[in-house]
Amino acid sequence: MKSNLIDIDVEVVHRTEKAVLVHTGDKESAVWIPLSQCEIEPSGFGGIETLTMPEPLALEKGLI
Repeated sequence: MKSNLIDIDVEVVHRTEKAVLVHTGDKESAVWIPLSQCEIEPSGFGGIETLTMPEPLALEKGLI
């Protein structure tokens, strides 16, 4: 079975208990991602985190 999950390196602008505001390089294009639809973990690089989410949602939000 093929998984539709992808990993994207992002910078977190803001967090709430239900969502995270992230961007992939241009802070002006930051988008909100519901935490119920993703996982986010530190990547080991300063300020960058790895966002794991369904590919269709990443396309919808303009992250890929």
